[in-house]
Amino acid sequence: MVPLSTLVLLTLAALFAGTVDAMAGGGGLVTVPALLAAGLPSHVALGTNKAQSVWGSGASLAAFWRAGRVDRQQAQFAFPLGFLGSLAGASIVIAIDKDALKPIVIAMLIGAAALLVIRKPTRDEDTGLRNWPVAAALALVIGAYDGFFGPGTGTFLIVGFVALCGRSLVNASADAKVVNFASNLAAVIVFTRDGVVAWEIALPMACGQLSGGILGAHLAMKGGARVVRIAVLVVSGSLVAKLAYDLIRPWVG
Repeated sequence: MVPLSTLVLLTLAALFAGTVDAMAGGGGLVTVPALLAAGLPSHVALGTNKAQSVWGSGASLAAFWRAGRVDRQQAQFAFPLGFLGSLAGASIVIAIDKDALKPIVIAMLIGAAALLVIRKPTRDEDTGLRNWPVAAALALVIGAYDGFFGPGTGTFLIVGFVALCGRSLVNASADAKVVNFASNLAAVIVFTRDGVVAWEIALPMACGQLSGGILGAHLAMKGGARVVRIAVLVVSGSLVAKLAYDLIRPWVG
């Protein structure tokens, strides 16, 4: 049984994570280490993280949807593709060497951050370009990635929708939540089936995620592209640092 004080701290961590995740992705960078620090085994920490984060992605999606920021036609295929991709990713996770993926993910995150720095996509309006085949591929592939690994999912989606689909940064954040909510939901189904979700922890954290998701979505829409761009760069840098540390820790520990 987790002490009440620990549960309160985990809920506050979920609130912060939900806020950041709504703007730029990367909420798991906060909640997964927090759950591990609380003493949960790694597989239970991952399952519990998905069970609480799905509420944050759902809340931010609802806020973006009500504000008219989501491409609703694209969502009709992006959601099911993200869901199916995540189911596939979660089902093949045992066949993938996650450690082998870390250098690739680091390189991709650095590339995504560099793209934002070089191109500086500060526009608040879409370009008018609609590349639905690319959007479909992003939903399926990154949904699958989220199912079996996950770090940087929201960031990759945002940058992909901006660079390849002509969306503004704020609208890209909204579209990313469609896929992210779908992939989280699929992962929750898999983890619940396998009995690796600590619901007594996930449900209180879900309250923090709900509040953070709504807050983060409103901050993104109020602050516009500049706020989202800064958040994406900060999250990208933090993810790179975390994954790089995980890589070198066996040699320096």
